[in-house]
Amino acid sequence: MAIAPAGATIPGVTHHLAQINGTELHYVSAGTRGSPILLVHGFPETWWTFHKVIPLLAKSHRVFAIDLPGLGDSSHADGSYDSKTTAETLHALVTELNLGPVHISAQDFSGAVVFRFASMHPDDVLSFTAIETSLPGFGWERLADVTHGGAWHIGVLAAPGIAEMLLTGREREYIGGIAFPAMTVVHGSITDADIEEFLRAYSQPHGFRGATGLYQSLLAEGSEITALTKTSPFTTPVLAVGARGGDFTYSTMSQAAAGSVESVRLDGVGHYPALEAPERLSSAVLDFVDNVDAKGDRS
Repeated sequence: MAIAPAGATIPGVTHHLAQINGTELHYVSAGTRGSPILLVHGFPETWWTFHKVIPLLAKSHRVFAIDLPGLGDSSHADGSYDSKTTAETLHALVTELNLGPVHISAQDFSGAVVFRFASMHPDDVLSFTAIETSLPGFGWERLADVTHGGAWHIGVLAAPGIAEMLLTGREREYIGGIAFPAMTVVHGSITDADIEEFLRAYSQPHGFRGATGLYQSLLAEGSEITALTKTSPFTTPVLAVGARGGDFTYSTMSQAAAGSVESVRLDGVGHYPALEAPERLSSAVLDFVDNVDAKGDRS
C-alpha cells in the first residue's frame, strides 16, 4: 500500500506499508527497470541512510530500502525481533512483492539477518553486499567486548528495558552527539537534517525496540550461525565493503561464505559509507551486481 511519507523523503521514491508476518513493514521504492536491489540498514539508522545512494542505483535498477521491523516507520509492537524472525519477514516481503531473486545489501548489524535470508532462501538471492558488517560466530562478538575496545552501546541496547530507561528523552544527545560523530570520518557528510530524521524515527514510542531485539539475538547466536554455514553452505556471490572497519567485513565473509567473496576498501570513509561516500559505494555495488547479472551465475 502506497502511503504519504511520515518523515523526510527524496524525489523519485514512493513510500509503502506492507502487512508482513503479522507486522507492518515500511519500505521505499525507486526505479523502473533492471534487477532488484534490496537495501537493509544498520544502527542507529533507518532507510534514510541510503537516501543518497538510491537515486544512483535507481538509474539502472529497481531499488527497495526498508525500515527493519521495530525500527523507523515499521511497526514497534510487541514481538520477536531476533535475526531469524527478521530474516523471514524480509523473505516474506520479497515473496509478497514478487521481487526475487534480489541483490541484497546489509549495513552494520543487519549482516546476520541478510546472511540468514540468503542461506535459507538461496533461490531468492542473486548476490549479497556486506557493508561494514560482521557475523556472530565469525568475529562479531569482539565488537561487543568492551574490555578489548568494543562498543558499550551493544550491551546497553541488548539489556531489556535499559535503552528506553536511559535514552528516552535523550535521543539527541546519544544519536547526534555520540553515535554518528564517533564513527563518521568524512566531515559534513551527515547533516543536521540527517540527524533530525534519525531522531524522529528513534524518538517514537518504543523506537529502539527492534535494535534491542536484534542485539540480544546477535549476542546469543554465534553457534547457530556457524552451524548454518555447514547445513546450508552460503554460495551466493559476496561483495565485502570495508571502510572504518578495515578488512573486518572481508575477514568475516571469507570465513563464512562457501562461494566467491570480492572485497572493496573505501579508505578515508567512516562506518556509514552510504552517507559518507555514496558515489564510491554506489559505483562498487553497481560494478558488482552488474557483473553478477552478466554472468547469470549465483554460485
